[in-house]
Amino acid sequence: MRPFLLSALVAGLAGAAAAQPAGERPPTWTIQCIDVAGNTAPAACDVPASRLDQSELICTCPAGGLRTRVPICPPGQRPPPESAALNRVRKDAARDGSLEGDTFEGRPICVAPRNP
Repeated sequence: MRPFLLSALVAGLAGAAAAQPAGERPPTWTIQCIDVAGNTAPAACDVPASRLDQSELICTCPAGGLRTRVPICPPGQRPPPESAALNRVRKDAARDGSLEGDTFEGRPICVAPRNP
């Protein structure tokens, strides 16, 4: 009876894992750590050990800063150059936890894709 229950449990878990969504491929956003002055602090991200999969499993801000969701620049677009003016805009825009839809000098605020 026990082997049957164990095999039924394993089969049930395998079915649940297959039913989970695959997510966005390639990813369209990432996490940046924004400090109180609007500067970016390094984020520590756990990523798959693959050059093909550019997804990030989880990102934290060990050096401090607000964990902020930032869009990844689409092909042909570059992030705005770092400046004191960008830091001021980023500081105010990051208060809601996201920089999606925010612009700086007519350009969307985004980050370059991660290079595996």
